[in-house]
Amino acid sequence: MTLSTPRATREDQSVPRHRIPADPRSWPDVVRCPEPPTGHTAIARGLLRRAFARLPLRVRLGGQAPAGHGPELTVHDPDAFFRRIAADGLIGFGESYMAGEWDADDLPGVLTVLAAHVDELVPAPLRRLRAAWVRRRPEAQRGTPEGARENVQHHYDLSNELFELFLDPSMTYSSAVFTAFPARPETLETAQHRKIDRLLDLAGVGPDRRLLEIGTGWGELALRAAARGAEVVTLTLSAEQRDLAVRRIAEAGMSDRVSVRLQDYREARGTYDAVVSVEMIEAVGADYWPVYFRSLRDALAPGGRIALQSITMPHTRMLLTDRTHTWISKYVFPGGLIPSRRAIEEHAARAGLGVVSDEGYGDHYAETLRLWRERFTARADEVAALGFDVTFRRMWELYLAYSEAGFRSRYLDVRQLLLVEGAR
Repeated sequence: MTLSTPRATREDQSVPRHRIPADPRSWPDVVRCPEPPTGHTAIARGLLRRAFARLPLRVRLGGQAPAGHGPELTVHDPDAFFRRIAADGLIGFGESYMAGEWDADDLPGVLTVLAAHVDELVPAPLRRLRAAWVRRRPEAQRGTPEGARENVQHHYDLSNELFELFLDPSMTYSSAVFTAFPARPETLETAQHRKIDRLLDLAGVGPDRRLLEIGTGWGELALRAAARGAEVVTLTLSAEQRDLAVRRIAEAGMSDRVSVRLQDYREARGTYDAVVSVEMIEAVGADYWPVYFRSLRDALAPGGRIALQSITMPHTRMLLTDRTHTWISKYVFPGGLIPSRRAIEEHAARAGLGVVSDEGYGDHYAETLRLWRERFTARADEVAALGFDVTFRRMWELYLAYSEAGFRSRYLDVRQLLLVEGAR
């Protein structure tokens, strides 16, 4: 981070603006501070200042003395901060962080407060006008076969080396399951294996069972299933993940038991005793959930079992988010939508599937994300050496902290579900 020449703001005329040097070709909307319609910045400033006064936060605007109690939010450039939010809402809030216009002494702590009080930030009468100011999700992000491939590659094909820097040795990129809270003397890898083993147990994966995995990751679940004696077909749209998974499977001597295919879930063929899909439904998009659940059912042999792990959000919040272009969909996970438990149950039922087991682990995901975020920030120099600039690193840190806050505030949950054909 560098300090620029001081620039006057309406909040304080003497505080230097913190600026992150960003490539305008890579980050045009971070470099460019938008000009919202006349009056919108003043409205955003008034609403947010009133909200900050009610929240358990310590807020410092420009050179003013901090006010309030709690984790500290420091806005270096209030003028730019309020302009971005007035123009683009939460997208602007995220881009303002990427630009270095605000910081926090405890980033997940500040974001947890905001997530827990999200409905208090805008007065109820104005919430009814939400559709008039939120951005619509780009059509290109829809989960068509072509769109799904591009969406997956945007995130997962960044660099295997990047993910190796903050994931545990199993290269598992989903919530772990720990033994107990708050004391956890085990490694993250042990907790990830526990999560995988619970899913394999749910699906009844054992010797001579045929398993279809939708969403390979880097191959750890397929490896553990093969070690149980199962025959595994695993699907991914990420060439980077496929290549590393194939190498890891070969090194483990499991190539005769595991087939890794660069293939869409809609292209799955054959029937299987078990189907497992871990945190993949979030990338499908609501328009394609009916196809996704029919694909699960069509892949299931008589008497088979489906184990899903899915992040979830409240149903009303999901409906509001469905078509909305968010900071996460713009920069991190294009095309995705987190389902509600109700949406999963309803779409599964329409496909002839019933949920017979459903267990949540939201606190475990918050802990998993904390560990990832701490590893990522501790290895910032190595991330930079891979060619990722400071704007990317701030974006990624915000993504991990933002996600952690979602689980700490109970805005999000993560569930392990067992589905079988015909159950109600």
